[in-house]
Parts: sequence; C-alpha cells; structure tokens
Amino acid sequence: MTNDPEVTHESVPGDDPVQTNPSHYRVILENERVRVLEYLDSPGDKTTPHAHPDSVMFTLSSFSRRLSANGREVDVVLPAGEARWLAAQAHSGENTGDTETHTILFELKEPSPTRSSPAPAGAGQPLGPLGPLGPLAPE
Repeated sequence: MTNDPEVTHESVPGDDPVQTNPSHYRVILENERVRVLEYLDSPGDKTTPHAHPDSVMFTLSSFSRRLSANGREVDVVLPAGEARWLAAQAHSGENTGDTETHTILFELKEPSPTRSSPAPAGAGQPLGPLGPLGPLAPE
C-alpha cells in the first residue's frame, strides 16, 4: 500500500485525476491490483479532463453532476449508498447540484477480459444514456 505521489496511473499517461485534480482526488489505498481514491467537491466545482480505468464507484453523498467528453455531456443524479460499475473512460465533470459530491472509486489495475464484456453480476446499473458514465468515447 502506498500514498506515494510518484506511483503512476495506468489508464492514460498524463490523465491521472490525482495529478490533474489534486484538490478533489486523493489516494487512500494502493497495491498491485487496485487503487482506491476518495473524491470530494463542492457545488459549482469543476474538474479538468482526466481518465479512469475500469472502476467501481460508491457514493457517500447524494449529488448532481455533469460529465463531459468529446463534445458530449450527460447529467447524472445519484443518491448516497449506490455502487456502480464504471467502464474505463476519460471525462471532465462539474458539480451542478447544491450538495457536495463525495465518492470512493476502486480503480482496477488488471486489464479487462474484453472491451465488450458486460459489467460483473451485481455491479449496479449503468448511468445515463452514454453508458456507465460514458463510454464518452468518440463514436
């Protein structure tokens, strides 16, 4: 386990959210199989573009957000206590509600068996019309 800021993020070089948005993301655990991030922001806060590998998100607060990538946007409203599967993606975000966004992200380091595989059983429901929080990838 490490909180060493020199540990590299393997989703997309240079797009590590801990590096691009350090006031919102912090590493709370990391080993060879998973990196666990805490995310916290306030109403009106925005993030710069960043990427996540396949992940599981657990919401600690209810929140409203707008996610943007490749010229597309999706609005997401989630209650506290939700667990969601997130396919690997790159995006920026904005807190569009009147509450803090507070989540824990469990980023997987092992490669996905195939890019077209569905979420594991019990992984929660995808979010929004663009997929899990995306794919927010070029069409």
